[in-house]
Amino acid sequence: MYVAIIGDIVGSRKIKNRNELQNRLNFILKEINNEYSHVIAADFLITLGDEFQGLLESSEYLFEIVDKIRFSMYPVKLRVGVGIGTIDTEVVRHMAIGADGPAFHYARKMMEELHMNEDSQQSRMMNLKLWMNGDEDLINLVNSNLSLCSCLENGWTEKQIEAVSSILYQDITQRELAGKLGISPSSVQRRLNSAHYYDYRSAREIITEIFQKRWGKENE
Repeated sequence: MYVAIIGDIVGSRKIKNRNELQNRLNFILKEINNEYSHVIAADFLITLGDEFQGLLESSEYLFEIVDKIRFSMYPVKLRVGVGIGTIDTEVVRHMAIGADGPAFHYARKMMEELHMNEDSQQSRMMNLKLWMNGDEDLINLVNSNLSLCSCLENGWTEKQIEAVSSILYQDITQRELAGKLGISPSSVQRRLNSAHYYDYRSAREIITEIFQKRWGKENE
């Protein structure tokens, strides 16, 4: 099983200095390729305009990678489709654009659904959606969970986003984070609590644990 990720920039045509924005995204993707090289099957790269894609060998670091890309691009918003499945073509580390198979088909389908939901105003907040065949009830439950996480994100202030993105997936204490941000520990606590950070983090941890138990590499 592979994890295909396809993402793009929301409202990119309305953003000035698109070239600068693409350069920023390209830099972030290169950092991801270096930091997570041990789980990347095909490197993340920009494909068409403001769209990017990559391929993982497992779902273990899925949310960590996706969230780091999204938060690093703030305040620019991204939408991301994820597909879990097989790959029919040869997987070449430095040529993700040449890979094809169900995993990428599912990721593309999720991108299309995110676009349709926005166009129909069903869910302007949802920014991440996932699919794989089998256990459809569970996958629908996961996507509902992700939708609620998106709703939380939509209500975050700039200071809350700074606090959450600085501690999420990092092995640091709130006191260390306070020093990093130059604020008091009590201020950090207030920002995290008002952002419902612990519920948000727990949701992602639970989904990752389920994926690893059911579809991790050791279960293939």
